[in-house]
Amino acid sequence: MNILCIGGGPAGLYFSLLMKKQNPAHHITIIERNRAYDTFGWGVVFSDQTLGNLVNADEQTARSILQSFNHWDDIDTHFKGQVVTSGGHGFCGIGRKRLLNILQERCEELDVKLVFETDVTDDQALALEYDADLVIACDGLNSRVRTRYEQSYQPDIDTRKCRFVWLGTKKLFSAFTFAFEETEHGWFQAHAYQYDGDTATFIVETPEETWLKAGIDKMSQEEAVAFCENLFAKYLDGNALMSNATHLRGSANWIKFPRIICKNWVHWNQLNNKRVPVVLMGDAAHTAHFSIGSGTKLALEDAIELARSFERHGEQGMDAVLEAYQDLRSIEVLKIQSAARNSMEWFENVERYTAMEAPQFAYSMLTRSQRLSHENLRVRDAAYVRSFEHWIAEQAYARAGLPVPKTKTAIPPMLTPYKLRDVVLKNRIIVSPMAQYSAVDGVAGDYHLVHLGSRAMGGAGLVFAEMTCVSADARITPACPGLYGPEHTQAWKRIVDFVHANTDAKIAVQLGHAGAKGSTCVAWEGTDQPLKEGNWPVVSASEQQYLPGISQMARAATAADMQRIQDDFVQATRAAAEAGFDWLELHCAHGYLLSSFISPLTNQREDAYGGSLENRCRYPLEVFAAIRAVWPADKPISVRISAHDWVEGGITPDDAVAIAMLFKAAGADMIDCSSGQVSKQEKPVYGRMFQTPFADRIRNEAQIPTIAVGAIFEADHANSIIAAGRADLCAIARPHLADPAWTLHEAAKLGFNDMPWPKQYVAGKMQLERNLERDRQVAAASAGLTPQQVAAKLLEG
Repeated sequence: MNILCIGGGPAGLYFSLLMKKQNPAHHITIIERNRAYDTFGWGVVFSDQTLGNLVNADEQTARSILQSFNHWDDIDTHFKGQVVTSGGHGFCGIGRKRLLNILQERCEELDVKLVFETDVTDDQALALEYDADLVIACDGLNSRVRTRYEQSYQPDIDTRKCRFVWLGTKKLFSAFTFAFEETEHGWFQAHAYQYDGDTATFIVETPEETWLKAGIDKMSQEEAVAFCENLFAKYLDGNALMSNATHLRGSANWIKFPRIICKNWVHWNQLNNKRVPVVLMGDAAHTAHFSIGSGTKLALEDAIELARSFERHGEQGMDAVLEAYQDLRSIEVLKIQSAARNSMEWFENVERYTAMEAPQFAYSMLTRSQRLSHENLRVRDAAYVRSFEHWIAEQAYARAGLPVPKTKTAIPPMLTPYKLRDVVLKNRIIVSPMAQYSAVDGVAGDYHLVHLGSRAMGGAGLVFAEMTCVSADARITPACPGLYGPEHTQAWKRIVDFVHANTDAKIAVQLGHAGAKGSTCVAWEGTDQPLKEGNWPVVSASEQQYLPGISQMARAATAADMQRIQDDFVQATRAAAEAGFDWLELHCAHGYLLSSFISPLTNQREDAYGGSLENRCRYPLEVFAAIRAVWPADKPISVRISAHDWVEGGITPDDAVAIAMLFKAAGADMIDCSSGQVSKQEKPVYGRMFQTPFADRIRNEAQIPTIAVGAIFEADHANSIIAAGRADLCAIARPHLADPAWTLHEAAKLGFNDMPWPKQYVAGKMQLERNLERDRQVAAASAGLTPQQVAAKLLEG
């Protein structure tokens, strides 16, 4: 092929040398606007994993790169006068110029044609000049090619909130260093790492609002560098900060990060009766925030994958090659961009976490992307994690007013106690409220006794009963439980008494009203489908059908309806107290009645209960105030909200913080952070722990305790969430359906054997420990063996 690369950065150079290795007959030309062996920028960072990919792709190039790397394992976090060090991270730094020089030299060895000092303004004319069969557009962040064919590529560009500047220094850092400094204008942070024998990259970043308040926009480049030198003087040991962007005037070298993602990576041109693809690569196709150091990594791995696609699918034609390339790389890039987004948003909102003490702040920073978990950190630096776990336990037991127990191993964060009002939970794991559709006339029976009792014995600190309805017409289905008659109170008291008599778990009730989502079939007969007979009237904040054309039409609640329903909540709260529940939750989420008032998607009222967010929250707050007045003062009330409607025009995470602050002011003790189920038009972005960022933000901005819920299914998830201060409790739903003793089993898997098991379960605990020990022995014995050899040894016993 005749291959033309527009842009001589890492992506174009690496792809060219790989393709030339693959087939020396290819004619490959790289067009670069800069001079030969010239570039801008300081150092770039790779992980050890990325280095492995380079070795596999081209060992000779990788060897030259490895000889030029500065390697380190530690990350130092400087915050409020303390330094927290975590090791085992395995990073390498190399000067951007050195990296490009190595790639340029390798290309020249392989007879790739390099053309410098040529600014490409017309890619089609250039493709015709070189009779290109393939054009690679790796012309960077501000790609002209991407802009020219944006209808094909469909780029989504999101310009972010912080200003940052790339600087350098002769101060040599022994670890990857993060430094956080508060000024009268706000917080600034530095990302610093050594990349060769005498130079380090020093990136300074701050929210644009802080940048403007500090007046940096009006400073000369020299004044801004001096400002940064003064601010971070204690980390520089008298060394200067240097800029290599002297061609820019004033504050132009302080930029805002553009998050770029393209729907399509290939555009086709018809040139001289030949279809010629123009393929995006590197920053032209996507960007990932520098805080996880992945821009150059992504560019090189783009090059590796496209070269592999030619090797694997070349015989099937160009279309097959490029389809395979985009399919594979777009998924991998999406994973990196998801982690990078989490990391970027953490740094954009540093102030959110500055109320934390240094150990937790550093842990939060280390795990900000959600790719690095508690157990990942333990593998990297067991001593650091053990020390931090002791610190977390000391804080938790002190807040609960309890002495720290003596245990053989450190206490996992999820197993530390938690106190709210006068209720002390033995650990941070709660069984989520899950509808079981097994009540008769609202009465919880033997099924509920077994369901809730077994989970209370399974090690969780708090067990939630499913949404319990405050009147017969407040039920979701005829099989949902209630608290609106003396028989309901007695049925629940039987269950509560069992939990208290046989376990050390606490038990909670969640009170709700189905609103427009009521009078429907049980799940296995059709979720959200109206009853075939026996329907009762339903109400909502405004007239609506939850399922347009299918659901029963809900009428708008009148003042009389609202007063009656509030009275029903008060009566149910009194009944819950009489039944002996330890904890109460008010359900204001998922499109049920109180949620329908909060969301603008379902509240179209024109009275005092519609319009602004404050007005839309007015009725749920009135109900909350009424139940708080009759619920025992020593017991907590949490409020479940939908922190995101996942529909344009609906509730956003910004709104969720405001909603939480309103309930906090009204006396709520905790916010249970769920999302969605308000509209069938929703488009959630699912993933593990996908709702945890809502709990994180509400906890640390609104300064109210939170419950994280949603796709939390491992102890590692829960430990990471609790340790990082993203939430105070973790609600586990489906795993608890599959395994009532999920908490006990996860503790055993962690090797934490000081967990108090119910005496009835001791035999099972011993068998579990034997099984786990056998698994460990099998794993150790099978190291380095093939699956067939492992199977043979197992058969031998």
